[in-house]
Amino acid sequence: MPVHSSALSRELPVGVVGAGTMGAGIAQVAAMAGHSVRLVDAREGAAESAVQGLRQRLARMAERGRLAPEEAAAIGARLIPAGGLAELAGCGLVIEAIVEDMKVKRELFGELETILAADAILATNTSSLSITAMAAHLERPGRLVGMHFFNPAPLMALVEVVSGLATDPTVAGTVFETARLWGKAPVHAANTPGFIVNRVARPFYGEAFRLLAEQAGLPATIDALMRESGGFRMGPFELTDLIGQDVNAAVSRSVFEAYDYDPRYRPSLFQRELVDAGRLGRKSGRGIYDHAEGATKPEPATAAAGPKPQRIVAEGLRGPAEALLDLATAAGIEVERREQGPGLIRLDGIVLALTDGETADEHTARTGEPVLLFDLALDYGAATRIGLAAPLRASDAQRAAAAGFFQALGKSVSFVGDLPGMVVMRTVAMLANEAAEAVHTGVADAQGVDTAMRKGVNYPAGPLAWAERMGTRRIVETIDHMARAYGEDRYRCSLGLRRLLWQTPHSGR
Repeated sequence: MPVHSSALSRELPVGVVGAGTMGAGIAQVAAMAGHSVRLVDAREGAAESAVQGLRQRLARMAERGRLAPEEAAAIGARLIPAGGLAELAGCGLVIEAIVEDMKVKRELFGELETILAADAILATNTSSLSITAMAAHLERPGRLVGMHFFNPAPLMALVEVVSGLATDPTVAGTVFETARLWGKAPVHAANTPGFIVNRVARPFYGEAFRLLAEQAGLPATIDALMRESGGFRMGPFELTDLIGQDVNAAVSRSVFEAYDYDPRYRPSLFQRELVDAGRLGRKSGRGIYDHAEGATKPEPATAAAGPKPQRIVAEGLRGPAEALLDLATAAGIEVERREQGPGLIRLDGIVLALTDGETADEHTARTGEPVLLFDLALDYGAATRIGLAAPLRASDAQRAAAAGFFQALGKSVSFVGDLPGMVVMRTVAMLANEAAEAVHTGVADAQGVDTAMRKGVNYPAGPLAWAERMGTRRIVETIDHMARAYGEDRYRCSLGLRRLLWQTPHSGR
Protein backbone atom coordinates (compact mmCIF):
# COMPACT_ATOMS: atom_id res chain seq x y z
CA MET A 1 0.00 0.00 0.00
CA PRO A 2 1.12 3.61 -0.52
CA VAL A 3 3.25 4.97 2.28
CA HIS A 4 2.60 8.12 4.28
CA SER A 5 3.90 11.21 2.53
CA SER A 6 3.57 14.95 2.87
CA ALA A 7 1.31 16.98 0.60
CA LEU A 8 2.60 18.94 -2.35
CA SER A 9 3.95 22.29 -1.23
CA ARG A 10 1.68 25.25 -1.99
CA GLU A 11 4.77 26.95 -3.35
CA LEU A 12 4.79 24.56 -6.30
CA PRO A 13 2.51 25.35 -9.26
CA VAL A 14 -0.03 22.81 -10.43
CA GLY A 15 -0.66 22.18 -14.11
CA VAL A 16 -4.01 21.05 -15.52
CA VAL A 17 -4.27 19.79 -19.08
CA GLY A 18 -7.78 20.02 -20.45
CA ALA A 19 -10.02 23.05 -19.92
CA GLY A 20 -13.37 21.34 -20.16
CA THR A 21 -15.82 21.05 -17.28
CA MET A 22 -13.71 18.59 -15.32
CA GLY A 23 -10.35 20.24 -15.99
CA ALA A 24 -11.68 23.68 -15.08
CA GLY A 25 -13.21 22.27 -11.90
CA ILE A 26 -9.91 20.67 -10.87
CA ALA A 27 -8.11 23.93 -11.59
CA GLN A 28 -10.55 25.77 -9.32
CA VAL A 29 -10.00 23.25 -6.50
CA ALA A 30 -6.21 23.59 -6.71
CA ALA A 31 -6.33 27.39 -6.89
CA MET A 32 -8.69 27.62 -3.92
CA ALA A 33 -6.19 25.46 -1.98
CA GLY A 34 -3.50 28.08 -2.57
CA HIS A 35 -1.60 26.83 -5.63
CA SER A 36 -0.75 28.80 -8.71
CA VAL A 37 -2.51 26.87 -11.47
CA ARG A 38 -1.54 26.77 -15.12
CA LEU A 39 -4.39 25.62 -17.33
CA VAL A 40 -3.69 24.45 -20.87
CA ASP A 41 -5.87 23.09 -23.66
CA ALA A 42 -5.11 22.08 -27.24
CA ARG A 43 -8.14 24.04 -28.45
CA GLU A 44 -7.29 27.62 -29.27
CA GLY A 45 -8.70 30.04 -26.70
CA ALA A 46 -10.20 27.27 -24.53
CA ALA A 47 -7.88 27.86 -21.56
CA GLU A 48 -8.47 31.60 -21.62
CA SER A 49 -12.23 31.10 -21.81
CA ALA A 50 -12.16 28.61 -18.94
CA VAL A 51 -10.15 30.93 -16.71
CA GLN A 52 -12.50 33.81 -17.46
CA GLY A 53 -15.46 31.60 -16.59
CA LEU A 54 -13.83 30.51 -13.33
CA ARG A 55 -13.13 34.09 -12.31
CA GLN A 56 -16.77 34.95 -12.95
CA ARG A 57 -17.83 31.98 -10.85
CA LEU A 58 -15.58 33.15 -8.01
CA ALA A 59 -17.04 36.64 -8.25
CA ARG A 60 -20.57 35.24 -7.92
CA MET A 61 -19.46 33.25 -4.87
CA ALA A 62 -18.22 36.51 -3.35
CA GLU A 63 -21.53 38.22 -4.15
CA ARG A 64 -23.37 35.46 -2.31
CA GLY A 65 -21.12 35.73 0.71
CA ARG A 66 -19.43 32.36 0.21
CA LEU A 67 -16.04 34.02 -0.30
CA ALA A 68 -14.60 37.35 0.77
CA PRO A 69 -14.17 39.62 -2.29
CA GLU A 70 -10.41 39.87 -1.78
CA GLU A 71 -10.15 36.08 -1.45
CA ALA A 72 -12.07 35.56 -4.68
CA ALA A 73 -9.78 38.01 -6.44
CA ALA A 74 -6.66 36.28 -5.09
CA ILE A 75 -7.88 32.85 -6.21
CA GLY A 76 -8.71 34.21 -9.64
CA ALA A 77 -5.23 35.70 -9.94
CA ARG A 78 -3.71 32.27 -9.29
CA LEU A 79 -5.49 30.85 -12.34
CA ILE A 80 -3.25 31.31 -15.36
CA PRO A 81 -4.08 30.24 -18.92
CA ALA A 82 -1.01 28.64 -20.50
CA GLY A 83 -0.16 28.82 -24.17
CA GLY A 84 1.18 25.28 -24.40
CA LEU A 85 2.65 22.35 -22.51
CA ALA A 86 6.07 23.99 -22.35
CA GLU A 87 4.65 26.54 -19.92
CA LEU A 88 4.02 23.74 -17.41
CA ALA A 89 7.75 23.46 -16.72
CA GLY A 90 8.29 24.03 -13.02
CA CYS A 91 4.96 22.48 -11.98
CA GLY A 92 5.21 19.98 -9.15
CA LEU A 93 2.05 18.19 -10.23
CA VAL A 94 0.32 18.01 -13.61
CA ILE A 95 -3.18 16.54 -13.85
CA GLU A 96 -4.66 15.60 -17.20
CA ALA A 97 -8.41 15.78 -17.82
CA ILE A 98 -8.59 15.16 -21.55
CA VAL A 99 -10.38 12.68 -23.80
CA GLU A 100 -10.68 9.08 -22.53
CA ASP A 101 -8.31 7.69 -25.14
CA MET A 102 -5.30 5.62 -24.10
CA LYS A 103 -3.18 6.58 -27.13
CA VAL A 104 -3.79 10.30 -26.64
CA LYS A 105 -3.03 10.16 -22.92
CA ARG A 106 0.16 8.17 -23.46
CA GLU A 107 1.39 10.70 -25.99
CA LEU A 108 0.60 13.54 -23.61
CA PHE A 109 2.53 12.03 -20.70
CA GLY A 110 5.43 11.15 -22.97
CA GLU A 111 5.69 14.80 -23.97
CA LEU A 112 5.29 16.00 -20.38
CA GLU A 113 8.25 13.82 -19.35
CA THR A 114 10.51 15.87 -21.59
CA ILE A 115 9.26 19.13 -20.04
CA LEU A 116 8.89 18.51 -16.32
CA ALA A 117 11.51 17.99 -13.64
CA ALA A 118 12.34 14.39 -12.75
CA ASP A 119 10.52 14.61 -9.42
CA ALA A 120 7.31 16.16 -10.81
CA ILE A 121 4.19 14.02 -10.41
CA LEU A 122 2.01 13.06 -13.37
CA ALA A 123 -1.65 12.38 -12.60
CA THR A 124 -4.51 11.18 -14.76
CA ASN A 125 -8.17 11.86 -14.07
CA THR A 126 -9.22 8.79 -16.03
CA SER A 127 -12.31 7.02 -14.74
CA SER A 128 -11.73 3.74 -16.55
CA LEU A 129 -8.38 3.35 -18.29
CA SER A 130 -5.49 1.33 -16.88
CA ILE A 131 -2.88 3.35 -14.98
CA THR A 132 -0.41 0.51 -15.51
CA ALA A 133 -0.85 0.54 -19.27
CA MET A 134 -0.73 4.33 -19.39
CA ALA A 135 2.61 4.42 -17.56
CA ALA A 136 4.23 1.48 -19.33
CA HIS A 137 6.00 3.57 -21.99
CA LEU A 138 7.30 6.28 -19.68
CA GLU A 139 10.93 6.51 -18.68
CA ARG A 140 9.81 7.00 -15.07
CA PRO A 141 6.51 5.08 -14.79
CA GLY A 142 6.64 5.30 -11.01
CA ARG A 143 5.60 8.94 -11.01
CA LEU A 144 2.28 8.40 -12.81
CA VAL A 145 -0.77 7.95 -10.58
CA GLY A 146 -4.54 8.12 -10.97
CA MET A 147 -6.20 11.14 -9.39
CA HIS A 148 -9.85 10.57 -10.22
CA PHE A 149 -12.12 13.48 -9.31
CA PHE A 150 -15.90 13.29 -9.55
CA ASN A 151 -18.04 15.80 -11.39
CA PRO A 152 -18.45 18.62 -10.43
CA ALA A 153 -14.96 18.61 -8.95
CA PRO A 154 -15.41 21.69 -6.69
CA LEU A 155 -18.46 20.12 -5.01
CA MET A 156 -17.84 16.37 -4.96
CA ALA A 157 -15.63 15.32 -2.07
CA LEU A 158 -14.21 12.03 -3.33
CA VAL A 159 -10.87 11.57 -5.06
CA GLU A 160 -9.78 8.04 -5.98
CA VAL A 161 -5.98 7.82 -5.80
CA VAL A 162 -5.20 4.90 -8.08
CA SER A 163 -1.86 3.09 -8.10
CA GLY A 164 -0.72 1.18 -11.16
CA LEU A 165 1.73 -1.68 -10.98
CA ALA A 166 4.71 0.68 -11.22
CA THR A 167 3.37 3.65 -9.23
CA ASP A 168 5.81 4.70 -6.51
CA PRO A 169 4.01 4.41 -3.15
CA THR A 170 5.50 7.76 -2.13
CA VAL A 171 3.94 9.40 -5.18
CA ALA A 172 0.52 7.92 -4.35
CA GLY A 173 0.95 9.05 -0.76
CA THR A 174 1.79 12.60 -1.81
CA VAL A 175 -1.25 12.81 -4.07
CA PHE A 176 -3.44 11.37 -1.29
CA GLU A 177 -2.24 13.99 1.21
CA THR A 178 -2.51 16.74 -1.40
CA ALA A 179 -6.13 15.82 -2.09
CA ARG A 180 -6.80 15.86 1.64
CA LEU A 181 -5.18 19.29 1.94
CA TRP A 182 -7.41 20.46 -0.89
CA GLY A 183 -10.46 19.61 1.22
CA LYS A 184 -11.27 16.32 -0.45
CA ALA A 185 -11.92 12.83 0.89
CA PRO A 186 -9.23 10.73 -0.82
CA VAL A 187 -9.19 6.95 -0.91
CA HIS A 188 -6.46 4.61 -2.16
CA ALA A 189 -7.46 2.19 -4.90
CA ALA A 190 -5.68 -0.47 -6.87
CA ASN A 191 -5.63 -0.35 -10.65
CA THR A 192 -8.64 -2.54 -11.45
CA PRO A 193 -11.48 -1.94 -13.94
CA GLY A 194 -13.84 0.71 -12.59
CA PHE A 195 -11.55 1.38 -9.61
CA ILE A 196 -13.90 1.56 -6.59
CA VAL A 197 -17.01 3.57 -7.39
CA ASN A 198 -17.68 2.56 -10.99
CA ARG A 199 -17.26 -1.08 -10.01
CA VAL A 200 -19.11 -1.25 -6.70
CA ALA A 201 -22.01 0.85 -8.04
CA ARG A 202 -22.87 -1.55 -10.89
CA PRO A 203 -25.58 -3.43 -8.92
CA PHE A 204 -27.40 -0.18 -8.16
CA TYR A 205 -28.20 0.09 -11.87
CA GLY A 206 -27.99 -3.55 -12.90
CA GLU A 207 -30.49 -4.89 -10.36
CA ALA A 208 -32.96 -2.10 -11.11
CA PHE A 209 -32.97 -2.97 -14.82
CA ARG A 210 -33.22 -6.65 -13.93
CA LEU A 211 -36.26 -5.94 -11.73
CA LEU A 212 -37.83 -3.94 -14.53
CA ALA A 213 -37.25 -6.77 -17.01
CA GLU A 214 -38.92 -9.20 -14.57
CA GLN A 215 -41.90 -6.87 -14.18
CA ALA A 216 -41.38 -6.22 -10.48
CA GLY A 217 -42.95 -2.81 -10.87
CA LEU A 218 -42.93 0.37 -12.91
CA PRO A 219 -39.78 2.55 -12.93
CA ALA A 220 -41.49 5.24 -10.82
CA THR A 221 -42.35 2.67 -8.15
CA ILE A 222 -38.83 1.22 -8.02
CA ASP A 223 -37.33 4.72 -7.88
CA ALA A 224 -39.71 5.77 -5.11
CA LEU A 225 -38.83 2.74 -2.99
CA MET A 226 -35.11 3.35 -3.39
CA ARG A 227 -35.56 6.99 -2.34
CA GLU A 228 -38.28 6.83 0.29
CA SER A 229 -37.34 3.50 1.85
CA GLY A 230 -33.69 3.01 0.89
CA GLY A 231 -32.70 6.60 1.59
CA PHE A 232 -30.91 7.13 -1.74
CA ARG A 233 -31.05 10.66 -3.11
CA MET A 234 -32.24 9.45 -6.51
CA GLY A 235 -33.66 6.21 -7.76
CA PRO A 236 -31.66 4.24 -10.34
CA PHE A 237 -33.84 5.18 -13.29
CA GLU A 238 -33.89 8.86 -12.39
CA LEU A 239 -30.12 8.74 -12.03
CA THR A 240 -29.42 6.95 -15.30
CA ASP A 241 -31.63 9.47 -17.10
CA LEU A 242 -29.55 12.23 -15.49
CA ILE A 243 -26.19 10.60 -16.27
CA GLY A 244 -27.29 9.64 -19.78
CA GLN A 245 -28.41 6.13 -20.65
CA ASP A 246 -25.64 5.94 -23.24
CA VAL A 247 -22.95 6.96 -20.74
CA ASN A 248 -24.20 4.61 -18.03
CA ALA A 249 -24.54 1.74 -20.49
CA ALA A 250 -21.03 2.37 -21.83
CA VAL A 251 -19.53 2.18 -18.33
CA SER A 252 -21.46 -1.02 -17.61
CA ARG A 253 -20.27 -2.53 -20.88
CA SER A 254 -16.69 -1.46 -20.19
CA VAL A 255 -16.64 -3.07 -16.73
CA PHE A 256 -18.33 -6.22 -18.08
CA GLU A 257 -15.72 -6.61 -20.82
CA ALA A 258 -12.79 -5.72 -18.54
CA TYR A 259 -13.79 -8.48 -16.12
CA ASP A 260 -13.88 -11.03 -18.95
CA TYR A 261 -17.68 -11.00 -19.17
CA ASP A 262 -18.29 -11.91 -15.55
CA PRO A 263 -22.11 -12.29 -15.27
CA ARG A 264 -22.13 -10.08 -12.15
CA TYR A 265 -21.64 -7.11 -14.47
CA ARG A 266 -23.83 -8.17 -17.41
CA PRO A 267 -25.43 -5.03 -18.89
CA SER A 268 -29.16 -4.64 -19.42
CA LEU A 269 -30.63 -5.47 -22.81
CA PHE A 270 -33.43 -3.00 -22.15
CA GLN A 271 -30.94 -0.22 -21.49
CA ARG A 272 -29.32 -1.05 -24.81
CA GLU A 273 -32.76 -0.69 -26.42
CA LEU A 274 -33.10 2.76 -24.89
CA VAL A 275 -29.74 3.80 -26.31
CA ASP A 276 -30.53 2.35 -29.75
CA ALA A 277 -33.80 4.31 -29.73
CA GLY A 278 -32.01 7.54 -28.85
CA ARG A 279 -33.80 7.74 -25.51
CA LEU A 280 -30.74 8.89 -23.62
CA GLY A 281 -32.43 10.68 -20.76
CA ARG A 282 -32.63 14.35 -19.94
CA LYS A 283 -30.19 15.41 -22.63
CA SER A 284 -32.34 13.92 -25.40
CA GLY A 285 -35.67 14.80 -23.80
CA ARG A 286 -36.67 11.21 -23.18
CA GLY A 287 -35.19 8.17 -21.50
CA ILE A 288 -36.91 6.00 -18.94
CA TYR A 289 -39.04 9.08 -18.32
CA ASP A 290 -40.38 11.80 -20.61
CA HIS A 291 -38.41 15.00 -19.93
CA ALA A 292 -40.16 17.16 -22.51
CA GLU A 293 -41.40 20.52 -21.33
CA GLY A 294 -44.74 20.09 -19.62
CA ALA A 295 -44.43 16.32 -19.31
CA THR A 296 -45.98 14.82 -16.18
CA LYS A 297 -43.78 12.58 -14.11
CA PRO A 298 -45.48 9.26 -13.41
CA GLU A 299 -46.49 8.51 -9.83
CA PRO A 300 -45.43 5.34 -8.02
CA ALA A 301 -48.02 2.62 -7.52
CA THR A 302 -49.52 3.17 -4.08
CA ALA A 303 -51.86 0.77 -2.31
CA ALA A 304 -55.33 1.87 -1.29
CA ALA A 305 -56.03 2.37 2.41
CA GLY A 306 -56.28 -0.83 4.41
CA PRO A 307 -57.62 -1.49 7.93
CA LYS A 308 -55.56 -0.56 10.95
CA PRO A 309 -54.85 -3.62 13.12
CA GLN A 310 -55.76 -3.46 16.77
CA ARG A 311 -53.11 -5.92 17.89
CA ILE A 312 -49.97 -7.61 16.56
CA VAL A 313 -47.70 -10.36 17.86
CA ALA A 314 -43.96 -10.14 17.17
CA GLU A 315 -42.08 -13.43 17.35
CA GLY A 316 -38.31 -13.15 17.65
CA LEU A 317 -38.20 -9.94 15.65
CA ARG A 318 -34.72 -8.45 15.92
CA GLY A 319 -32.43 -6.31 13.80
CA PRO A 320 -33.52 -3.28 11.77
CA ALA A 321 -37.19 -4.30 11.54
CA GLU A 322 -37.56 -4.27 15.33
CA ALA A 323 -38.05 -0.50 15.06
CA LEU A 324 -41.48 -1.22 13.57
CA LEU A 325 -42.70 -2.38 16.96
CA ASP A 326 -42.03 0.97 18.62
CA LEU A 327 -43.75 2.69 15.70
CA ALA A 328 -46.75 0.40 16.14
CA THR A 329 -46.98 1.17 19.85
CA ALA A 330 -46.80 4.89 19.11
CA ALA A 331 -49.61 4.43 16.57
CA GLY A 332 -51.87 2.94 19.24
CA ILE A 333 -51.52 -0.69 18.19
CA GLU A 334 -51.23 -3.27 20.97
CA VAL A 335 -47.89 -5.08 20.59
CA GLU A 336 -47.12 -8.44 22.14
CA ARG A 337 -43.40 -9.23 21.99
CA ARG A 338 -42.19 -12.81 22.13
CA GLU A 339 -38.44 -13.30 22.41
CA GLN A 340 -38.46 -16.66 20.64
CA GLY A 341 -39.46 -17.14 17.04
CA PRO A 342 -38.31 -16.87 13.43
CA GLY A 343 -38.53 -13.07 13.26
CA LEU A 344 -42.03 -12.18 12.07
CA ILE A 345 -45.17 -10.19 12.84
CA ARG A 346 -48.61 -11.82 13.09
CA LEU A 347 -51.80 -9.85 12.52
CA ASP A 348 -55.33 -10.51 11.31
CA GLY A 349 -54.65 -14.00 9.93
CA ILE A 350 -51.46 -13.14 8.04
CA VAL A 351 -47.75 -13.10 8.71
CA LEU A 352 -45.37 -10.26 7.85
CA ALA A 353 -41.64 -10.94 7.47
CA LEU A 354 -38.63 -8.97 6.31
CA THR A 355 -37.42 -10.33 2.99
CA ASP A 356 -34.44 -12.66 3.14
CA GLY A 357 -34.13 -13.44 -0.57
CA GLU A 358 -36.81 -16.13 -0.61
CA THR A 359 -40.12 -15.25 -2.22
CA ALA A 360 -43.43 -14.86 -0.43
CA ASP A 361 -44.66 -17.93 -2.27
CA GLU A 362 -41.72 -19.95 -0.89
CA HIS A 363 -42.35 -18.77 2.67
CA THR A 364 -46.05 -19.49 2.35
CA ALA A 365 -45.52 -22.97 0.92
CA ARG A 366 -43.02 -23.88 3.63
CA THR A 367 -45.02 -22.59 6.62
CA GLY A 368 -48.53 -23.36 5.40
CA GLU A 369 -49.80 -19.89 6.31
CA PRO A 370 -50.00 -16.70 4.20
CA VAL A 371 -46.70 -14.80 4.47
CA LEU A 372 -46.34 -11.32 2.98
CA LEU A 373 -42.85 -9.87 2.79
CA PHE A 374 -41.78 -6.31 3.43
CA ASP A 375 -38.66 -4.70 2.01
CA LEU A 376 -35.61 -3.30 3.73
CA ALA A 377 -35.52 0.35 4.82
CA LEU A 378 -32.48 2.40 5.73
CA ASP A 379 -34.41 3.66 8.76
CA TYR A 380 -37.92 2.36 9.34
CA GLY A 381 -38.72 5.40 11.44
CA ALA A 382 -37.78 7.87 8.72
CA ALA A 383 -38.97 5.82 5.72
CA THR A 384 -42.10 7.23 4.08
CA ARG A 385 -42.77 4.25 1.78
CA ILE A 386 -42.50 0.49 2.24
CA GLY A 387 -42.46 -2.20 -0.43
CA LEU A 388 -44.61 -5.32 0.03
CA ALA A 389 -44.69 -8.61 -1.86
CA ALA A 390 -47.61 -11.02 -1.59
CA PRO A 391 -47.83 -14.70 -2.47
CA LEU A 392 -49.75 -15.52 -5.62
CA ARG A 393 -52.82 -16.78 -3.77
CA ALA A 394 -53.06 -13.92 -1.29
CA SER A 395 -56.58 -12.52 -1.11
CA ASP A 396 -57.45 -8.86 -1.48
CA ALA A 397 -58.28 -8.79 2.23
CA GLN A 398 -54.88 -10.19 3.16
CA ARG A 399 -53.10 -7.67 0.98
CA ALA A 400 -55.19 -4.87 2.48
CA ALA A 401 -54.38 -6.05 6.01
CA ALA A 402 -50.64 -5.95 5.30
CA ALA A 403 -50.90 -2.52 3.72
CA GLY A 404 -53.04 -1.25 6.57
CA PHE A 405 -50.42 -2.10 9.17
CA PHE A 406 -47.71 0.00 7.49
CA GLN A 407 -50.15 2.77 6.62
CA ALA A 408 -51.05 2.98 10.33
CA LEU A 409 -47.37 3.70 10.92
CA GLY A 410 -47.50 6.64 8.50
CA LYS A 411 -46.05 4.87 5.47
CA SER A 412 -47.19 4.73 1.89
CA VAL A 413 -47.21 1.17 0.56
CA SER A 414 -46.19 -0.10 -2.86
CA PHE A 415 -46.77 -3.71 -3.83
CA VAL A 416 -44.07 -5.16 -6.07
CA GLY A 417 -43.68 -8.48 -7.84
CA ASP A 418 -42.83 -11.47 -5.68
CA LEU A 419 -39.18 -11.69 -6.71
CA PRO A 420 -36.13 -12.81 -4.70
CA GLY A 421 -34.84 -9.98 -2.49
CA MET A 422 -37.53 -7.47 -3.52
CA VAL A 423 -36.12 -4.00 -4.37
CA VAL A 424 -34.10 -2.31 -1.62
CA MET A 425 -32.85 -5.47 0.08
CA ARG A 426 -31.78 -6.97 -3.23
CA THR A 427 -29.88 -3.85 -4.22
CA VAL A 428 -28.19 -3.30 -0.87
CA ALA A 429 -27.20 -6.97 -0.63
CA MET A 430 -25.57 -6.88 -4.05
CA LEU A 431 -23.82 -3.58 -3.29
CA ALA A 432 -22.45 -5.05 -0.07
CA ASN A 433 -21.38 -8.18 -1.94
CA GLU A 434 -19.50 -6.16 -4.53
CA ALA A 435 -17.94 -3.97 -1.85
CA ALA A 436 -16.76 -7.04 0.08
CA GLU A 437 -15.31 -8.52 -3.11
CA ALA A 438 -13.39 -5.29 -3.77
CA VAL A 439 -11.86 -5.49 -0.29
CA HIS A 440 -11.20 -9.23 -0.63
CA THR A 441 -9.29 -8.70 -3.89
CA GLY A 442 -7.23 -5.79 -2.60
CA VAL A 443 -8.84 -2.95 -4.54
CA ALA A 444 -9.23 -0.90 -1.36
CA ASP A 445 -9.79 -1.37 2.34
CA ALA A 446 -13.26 -1.46 3.88
CA GLN A 447 -13.14 2.13 5.08
CA GLY A 448 -11.98 3.29 1.66
CA VAL A 449 -14.80 1.48 -0.12
CA ASP A 450 -17.48 2.85 2.20
CA THR A 451 -16.03 6.36 2.00
CA ALA A 452 -15.91 6.15 -1.79
CA MET A 453 -19.56 5.17 -2.07
CA ARG A 454 -20.75 7.82 0.38
CA LYS A 455 -18.63 10.65 -0.98
CA GLY A 456 -18.49 9.67 -4.66
CA VAL A 457 -22.13 8.78 -5.34
CA ASN A 458 -23.83 10.05 -2.18
CA TYR A 459 -25.04 6.71 -0.87
CA PRO A 460 -26.86 7.09 2.45
CA ALA A 461 -24.46 4.61 4.06
CA GLY A 462 -21.37 2.69 3.05
CA PRO A 463 -22.43 -0.76 1.77
CA LEU A 464 -20.24 -2.63 4.26
CA ALA A 465 -21.28 -0.50 7.23
CA TRP A 466 -24.91 -0.93 6.18
CA ALA A 467 -24.49 -4.72 5.98
CA GLU A 468 -22.90 -4.82 9.43
CA ARG A 469 -25.67 -2.70 10.91
CA MET A 470 -28.49 -4.84 9.55
CA GLY A 471 -26.69 -8.16 10.07
CA THR A 472 -24.21 -9.74 7.69
CA ARG A 473 -26.00 -13.06 8.08
CA ARG A 474 -29.16 -11.72 6.44
CA ILE A 475 -27.13 -10.26 3.56
CA VAL A 476 -25.41 -13.60 2.95
CA GLU A 477 -28.72 -15.48 3.22
CA THR A 478 -30.35 -13.09 0.77
CA ILE A 479 -27.64 -13.57 -1.82
CA ASP A 480 -27.58 -17.35 -1.34
CA HIS A 481 -31.35 -17.53 -1.76
CA MET A 482 -31.17 -15.41 -4.93
CA ALA A 483 -28.41 -17.66 -6.28
CA ARG A 484 -30.53 -20.73 -5.64
CA ALA A 485 -33.65 -19.16 -7.17
CA TYR A 486 -31.96 -17.92 -10.32
CA GLY A 487 -29.25 -20.56 -10.70
CA GLU A 488 -26.91 -17.87 -12.02
CA ASP A 489 -23.30 -17.08 -11.15
CA ARG A 490 -24.36 -13.42 -11.11
CA TYR A 491 -25.59 -14.00 -7.58
CA ARG A 492 -22.61 -15.82 -6.11
CA CYS A 493 -21.67 -14.67 -2.64
CA SER A 494 -18.20 -13.16 -2.27
CA LEU A 495 -15.79 -15.09 -0.09
CA GLY A 496 -14.95 -11.70 1.42
CA LEU A 497 -18.55 -11.31 2.56
CA ARG A 498 -18.65 -14.82 3.99
CA ARG A 499 -15.47 -14.07 5.91
CA LEU A 500 -17.16 -11.05 7.47
CA LEU A 501 -19.90 -13.40 8.61
CA TRP A 502 -17.42 -15.93 9.98
CA GLN A 503 -15.67 -13.17 11.93
CA THR A 504 -19.01 -12.20 13.54
CA PRO A 505 -20.89 -15.52 13.61
CA HIS A 506 -23.65 -14.17 15.85
CA SER A 507 -24.39 -11.12 13.70
CA GLY A 508 -28.12 -10.63 13.88
CA ARG A 509 -30.91 -10.98 11.45
